[in-house]
Amino acid sequence: MPKILVIEDTENNRIIIGRRLKAKGHDVHLREDAEAGISAARELQPAVILMDIGLPGMDGWAAASALKADAVTAHIPIIALTAHAMAGDRDKALEAGCNDYETKPIDFVALFAKIDALTGGGTAPAPPAPAG
Repeated sequence: MPKILVIEDTENNRIIIGRRLKAKGHDVHLREDAEAGISAARELQPAVILMDIGLPGMDGWAAASALKADAVTAHIPIIALTAHAMAGDRDKALEAGCNDYETKPIDFVALFAKIDALTGGGTAPAPPAPAG
């Protein structure tokens, strides 16, 4: 199963998301802020990132933009996890570089389908070939 990086500042949410993903057999890595998440994405090269948008400090919008601007992490799909369910929030997530969007409370059946769609049902996306 794919390696998944979860960037979520609320401990209870990290625990619940982590447990549900592990129960499905995913290799789960948890981080609680954007800076640690960006560093982990560079190091771990996960198949997908699940990122809370309402992070303290650097928010999820800025973190998604930073990840997509970095050649080392630009290929990694990001699913925004957010309580923001207002009109236009999905578009804002996509404009920031997120590949998909899931509102809280999380519909895990829908989330697992989105993860499968972005990872080819369990295969990690290939990193870009080295230049040259």
